[in-house]
Amino acid sequence: MSLYLIELAPAAAGKDAVRPLLDAVSTAVAGTGAELIESQVTADLGRVFVIVEAGSPEGLAETVREALGGSVTEVTGPDEVRLVGAELEDLKQLKGQTDFLVEWDIPAEITMEQYLARKKANSPKYAEVPEVSFLRTYVREDTAKCLCFYNAPDEDAVERARAAVGTPFDRMFKLSV
Repeated sequence: MSLYLIELAPAAAGKDAVRPLLDAVSTAVAGTGAELIESQVTADLGRVFVIVEAGSPEGLAETVREALGGSVTEVTGPDEVRLVGAELEDLKQLKGQTDFLVEWDIPAEITMEQYLARKKANSPKYAEVPEVSFLRTYVREDTAKCLCFYNAPDEDAVERARAAVGTPFDRMFKLSV
């Protein structure tokens, strides 16, 4: 089984629109025999990040698109991802709040091996910013980008943590409760 990232752009913002969307994704994914691992919604309710465990990506996007119909303007993926910094079984049990998601469009010249070596070497430097907790990363297998999740008091703290580990980012999202 592999992990896949599906990104959604809801057609309508608002908690009243996003909750049914998440329920429809969960039902659609389960109908393909896949398992929804987690979904994270940006605080502005404009983007939804879904991680699914499946034997194959075949049919996932089509099933999600059909289930959501006009409730989304965009479905991206599924893109195979690798979980770094957490264990999948622990994550399946975890239902806690995540404060921030940071996206980094990884430069094309960085391979997966280079990315993982860099991550391992730099991760201890998070201790320089104790108010930030690094939770996990999903890195696309094609190394096009990664999603890093943090708990932190504010965006500035996340920026300091990224600077401490010497890793840039392209987008930061406050996540919805």
